[in-house]
Amino acid sequence: MTVPAPVTREGLLDDAFMAKVFARLPAGTRLRTAEELEASIEGILSRHDGDAPLHVFGYGSLMWNPAVDHAGARPAKVHGWHRSFCLRSIVGRGSQESPGLMLALDRGGACQGLLLHIEASKVRSELRVLWRREMLTEVYQPRWVTARVDGEPVRAITFTVNRSHPRYTKALPLDEMARMINTGAGSLGTCREYFDATLQKLNAMGIRDAGMERLRAAAS
Repeated sequence: MTVPAPVTREGLLDDAFMAKVFARLPAGTRLRTAEELEASIEGILSRHDGDAPLHVFGYGSLMWNPAVDHAGARPAKVHGWHRSFCLRSIVGRGSQESPGLMLALDRGGACQGLLLHIEASKVRSELRVLWRREMLTEVYQPRWVTARVDGEPVRAITFTVNRSHPRYTKALPLDEMARMINTGAGSLGTCREYFDATLQKLNAMGIRDAGMERLRAAAS
């Protein structure tokens, strides 16, 4: 059995590695070009002071495998969005034969996660890594949000679901979500590994996510 390659900063910058990750996408699937990624980064940074550090709010794998160079991380909470397994995964942790589910931020509620601090001198280089990880397909929308850290507001970038994308699953029954988490598998490993790693990180941070706990019980 081939051991899946972990997502690393070096891998995200390696065109050959990225080609392997996306090789099994359906024919005709559109990926953003390098120029489109740069334009998207410029768009998000148009609302950022270029001499200031930048924060990224992670709620899934960015908490336990950020793969970006950062100068620290702090627990944080974002209101107006909640952690949701609402994206059908057919690449990475899923495939067309064994689709999984991946996390995104969806509207409503609140989410506790981790705030990554990126130094000002590294903002552009690290966002290029992050955009190759999250923004090659069109399932996510980058967004500025206000995160709360020890009661203080901090502006941060995060990735919310694109509700118009065909891989947005809306409200699947709990048992179907659990089944896809248990059976999803792709070039980066299984969906269950992703789920367990996220839950373990939340537990280590002392965060109880009711939705994750319901899924864990259903997927047991």
